Amino acid sequence: MPRAFLWAAILVALSCPAPAAELVLRDQYKWTFEDPNFGGFSGLSMAPDGQSFLAISDRGYFARAQITRADGGIAGISTDAVEPLPLVRDRDPVEFLMDAEGLAVAPDGTIYVSYEGHHRVWTFDADLTKANWTHTWNFFWRFQSNSGLEALAVDADGTVYAIPERSGKWERPFPVFRYKDDTWDDALSIPRSKRFLVVGADFGPDGKLYVLERDFDIINQFKSRIRRFSLSEDGFDQGETLLETKYSVMENAEGISLWTDASGQTIVTLISDDNFLGLLSTWVTEYELRE
Repeated sequence: MPRAFLWAAILVALSCPAPAAELVLRDQYKWTFEDPNFGGFSGLSMAPDGQSFLAISDRGYFARAQITRADGGIAGISTDAVEPLPLVRDRDPVEFLMDAEGLAVAPDGTIYVSYEGHHRVWTFDADLTKANWTHTWNFFWRFQSNSGLEALAVDADGTVYAIPERSGKWERPFPVFRYKDDTWDDALSIPRSKRFLVVGADFGPDGKLYVLERDFDIINQFKSRIRRFSLSEDGFDQGETLLETKYSVMENAEGISLWTDASGQTIVTLISDDNFLGLLSTWVTEYELRE
């Protein structure tokens, strides 16, 4: 090849943008269990090896389960138990106290759960036997009754990030509330676009924030989107879209959790909320992150 053509080819290669990251479907499994309180799962936390998980429901219950895998996919899910999350005070549970939505597990094992209805974030020990308040902040009480802190994530340093389902206006960014050193602040946000609303979040092994969003259409039902954001001293960037499904691909996906398999591949696991309706199911869906 003449040298001029060689240099031209090199310049073209250097000028071409790197291939965009994307999520490629790996597997999808319909999770079932015979218990009247099974379902409504809106928060998910996978074990680091992807062999088990913790899920919480909007009835204030939690479920622990084990995953049997074959060729990287899900061969089966064995449910250990479905039990109620404890309350801070010994009182009869009422609906507005029990709507658990966001779930995140800190590096030290502390479990964080965000609630709608009575908007708040609680901490639990690893055994989920005792609940405690985080530092209370009255701003959370201003959220709409069914549009509170849907997404909860903890970074590698143990800082907690909470995102409400709605921002209040179509053109207004979603606020990201940060909990560090027993104090909440509201200095961060991520951009809002299209009709999508926030339903889940998690930090990946790359240190970036992955946000699961949902769009609903009365005719076409649900569609999902996953965006990824980098955080710097200036706040979160504009993000990139890794996945936007068609309607009804995995129904009402609300929980997201990232982990790394034995080969070093980053896996994104989602769980769907069946709303305790016979028309919907509890799907566990997994994607591989391709960079």
